[in-house]
Amino acid sequence: MKLSTQANKPFDTHPEYNGLAVCVDVTPPKTVQTDYGPKEQFRLVFETTQLREDGRPYLVWSRGFTTSLGEKAALRAFLKQWFGRDLTAAEQKEFDTDTLIGRMAQLVIVHTEGRNGETYANIGLIRPDKSGSTMAPSGKYIRVKDRQDKDTSYNRVSQPASDATQAADDWHFTKVHVGKHQGLDICELDQAAVRGLYDNWLPIAKALAKPLKADRDLMFAVEQAAAEFGFAKPAEASENIPY
Repeated sequence: MKLSTQANKPFDTHPEYNGLAVCVDVTPPKTVQTDYGPKEQFRLVFETTQLREDGRPYLVWSRGFTTSLGEKAALRAFLKQWFGRDLTAAEQKEFDTDTLIGRMAQLVIVHTEGRNGETYANIGLIRPDKSGSTMAPSGKYIRVKDRQDKDTSYNRVSQPASDATQAADDWHFTKVHVGKHQGLDICELDQAAVRGLYDNWLPIAKALAKPLKADRDLMFAVEQAAAEFGFAKPAEASENIPY
């Protein structure tokens, strides 16, 4: 039995899962703050056969990987699990991550609880698919690099800051400048990360007497992202944001 109420829509984290998935993105490397200082990291994005209420496949993001294929690198271990073998000498010499797009896998997705009490969906295990099934990307997911390309060409033409269309488009590419996701675009965050910013950072930012432009932009983007995930009303696109 499934119960729901629109007023209290549950947080849309990928359910725990054991089944088929297909890689739909390798995100561009971003400099992120880690316990060991700033590191260049990227993530792999997978679609699964689990469908959301709107009919779109659920997505799950891998942990952040550095751009290293060294013997002890996390990416090397992940690919070894996925392929069911270690990388060949040729692959170690040169590996094109775009060859991973469209590649299937068997995933085990588990839930963990963060420090803020939110539930996070993580890839607990990845294995090669030996089922003989076929699964292609749905086409409903837009790769991050393609969004960035669109944003770059869009910004070549100056637009009035008050234009509602611009605000509606631009918020997806707002840089997060706080917390553990610093350096990522808001569109790269999963639902749990957005919810964390919405619940924990946004109230503090709104209370600032004179927020910086970066704060105002991120406040607007967080509210828009929260609305997309269904746990808040969208902020109005305006030149004069009321905080």
